[in-house]
Amino acid sequence: MTALLASLFVAALAGSPHCAGMCGGFVAFYAGQEGGRRALAHVAYNAGRLVSYALLGVVAGLLGSGLERVGATAGVSRAAALVAGALMVLWGVATIAATLGARLPKLPGPPLAGRGIAAALRALRAQPAPLRALAIGLLSTLLPCGFLYVFVAAAGATASPLWGALVMVAFWAGTVPIMAGLGLAAQSLFGPLRRRLPIVTAAGLVVLGLLTMAGRLGLPTPLPTADCCKPQHVGH
Repeated sequence: MTALLASLFVAALAGSPHCAGMCGGFVAFYAGQEGGRRALAHVAYNAGRLVSYALLGVVAGLLGSGLERVGATAGVSRAAALVAGALMVLWGVATIAATLGARLPKLPGPPLAGRGIAAALRALRAQPAPLRALAIGLLSTLLPCGFLYVFVAAAGATASPLWGALVMVAFWAGTVPIMAGLGLAAQSLFGPLRRRLPIVTAAGLVVLGLLTMAGRLGLPTPLPTADCCKPQHVGH
């Protein structure tokens, strides 16, 4: 399991320029011209992201646990890992194809997410920067971001609320440097590799997806179902 967390952290770190491009406008919205409060606003924003991602990981872990139980009933072991791994591979292959010029249909996001975020931005416009930042961080899981939901799938593969939350914390930790403003230096260090980062990240997630499906990442063993724990009656 440690191998999975470390791998996801590295993948999130490598793919974090995507997060900067998608969420940079939100950072500008809460930072504004706040001077000395800007640092506090950055802390509040990333704290909000941490809470929302961890909660999303808990939900994904619970759903994965339910999928494991349904799969066990149907005689399919490790159903959550198989589904999550397949989603990771699918996203990785699609990202590589799109980066190389293939035209792929865009999946729609949650229908009410855009309206909800827009309404929240209007309501928060007059609030202090730290409060704006915290609220935006908490709402970040509503964004239709395929990169985010690949990691949610990995959280579901654990079939555990605790480990699901830890997977999303690893994702959050990998995105913090660039979202905290260190990304400019990081991007300059990557140099020519910067344009290839989407392919590198996607290829890494394809490998992780295959390893997840193969059961090579030390995922926690799902808890036994209630039927397994009932005392067995031996006939005489």
